[in-house]
Amino acid sequence: MNESRTIIREQIADLQFYTEGPVADRQGNFYCTTLSGGSILKIDRDNGISIWAESPCPNGQIILRDGDHLVCDVALLAIRRFSSEGRFLRNEIEGFCSDQPVYAPNDLIADADGGVYFTDSKRYEGKVCFLGINGEQKIVANGLDYPNGLVLSSDGKSLYVAESYKNRILIIKLKAPGLADGDFQLHANLPRHSSGKEQDNLPDGLALNSRGELLVAHYGMGAIQVISDRGETVSSIDTGMPLTSNLCLIDEQTLIVTGGYGEPGPGAIFKIRW
Repeated sequence: MNESRTIIREQIADLQFYTEGPVADRQGNFYCTTLSGGSILKIDRDNGISIWAESPCPNGQIILRDGDHLVCDVALLAIRRFSSEGRFLRNEIEGFCSDQPVYAPNDLIADADGGVYFTDSKRYEGKVCFLGINGEQKIVANGLDYPNGLVLSSDGKSLYVAESYKNRILIIKLKAPGLADGDFQLHANLPRHSSGKEQDNLPDGLALNSRGELLVAHYGMGAIQVISDRGETVSSIDTGMPLTSNLCLIDEQTLIVTGGYGEPGPGAIFKIRW
């Protein structure tokens, strides 16, 4: 590591349940999910918290261009669509994708056209799946050891995926929406916890900044790892939470970070600036 950053951490919320799925809207509000808590929370610009919607076990979440939210629900094996007001509309995926079983929809990301990539988190047999705007379904990659967070490159031609139990980040090159250009490639091996235990590593949510750096929520390390476009670890940011699940960029110097102190709880939300 060759870069140091002055970090300012602000705790936004102290909650009963471990948190996931942070996203921000254009009005300056942000949202997160509570998994075992069965709720999707809205946090306004004054840090006021309210229950925005409910789902049995919500996880990863994105906001689409039309303002609708897509939310992974592990209990329902579904990708669920909610209106911008929090009203449930329908399940976009439920139980299967491209005729293959879905075991644990975890995180998701949309491309410029509105097509959605999502991870199905299973040990040894995990998948990356695709749902097109016309309803087409594809399996992008399979045989992964618990694929978790994912993010697209700025040109939409590369998909970064956290393979949790391998403690690494993969790149899947895309030649068309939902269609891989060959096999996945290794982008970065991540720092390992001194305990040597797999569960003390486990990369989770991902984000990309304008410098091309990949920001990795490193679940068991309680940290955000900053990875260069060459796959090198630039710095490690202590989040203040032993379990760090996910993150979203508010601007180039500000992150919203979710996670907590145990599962199913307690949970927390932090804002981190540098």
